[in-house]
Amino acid sequence: MTQQPTPAELAAAELKAVAESTERLLRTVADLTADQIAEPSGLPGWTRGHVLAHIARNADSLVNLLETARTGVPVPQYASEAAREEGIQQGAPRPPAEQLADLTASAERFAAAAAALPDEAWSAELTHRHGYTFPAHEVPGKRLGELEYHHVDLAVGYTAAHWPEFFATEQFAYLAERFAGQEGLPAVELVADDTEHRAVIGAGPEPLRVEGPLRALAAWLSGRSDGDGLQVHTPAGHLADPRTALPVLPPLG
Repeated sequence: MTQQPTPAELAAAELKAVAESTERLLRTVADLTADQIAEPSGLPGWTRGHVLAHIARNADSLVNLLETARTGVPVPQYASEAAREEGIQQGAPRPPAEQLADLTASAERFAAAAAALPDEAWSAELTHRHGYTFPAHEVPGKRLGELEYHHVDLAVGYTAAHWPEFFATEQFAYLAERFAGQEGLPAVELVADDTEHRAVIGAGPEPLRVEGPLRALAAWLSGRSDGDGLQVHTPAGHLADPRTALPVLPPLG
């Protein structure tokens, strides 16, 4: 019988990935100019500076949760939603050197907080800013998602095709489960043609069949792609642009 990893072991594996993802992001940001930071990102209404400020403040918000796990004294992820928004807005227009320094320092604070956590604390229950609870060992995975998704959102050449395979695999499984059987969403059969992964999302008879690389499927499910690189099979046969047959996915929130 295979022994299941402990919460501390689960966290350690994700923390290694977080460190690697952080380094990739910092290399990207080091090459950005002031003009590029002020340009629109892939997120509506946000410049690249907004994305960078959000990534930094997210690290600090997760430090608050790790402090809760370490001490048992509840610390909210953010002081308030207004404070969260203010931090992003104030940080957005900063020059490149300040953006990079803040991202580096906040990442170091996160790494230090994680390193200070005793093994047993990775089992602590924490409260997300949206109100749901989750175990502390999921904090590194949440940080990894922020890094990988928002690196793509910067729209400066890093795409879902660059995602680590395990990250794309995790996100494909998580998002497919989230959308499985969802009323109002037409049924779609997802087939990763470069792996063994399959899933069905939505509800209804005769699902559309969508094939493509695992990363491309995860990118579409997460709203980071309009379906580029995917093939859609419909009863109507060939479409000039298969992406037009893809249903609109509910927002992730």
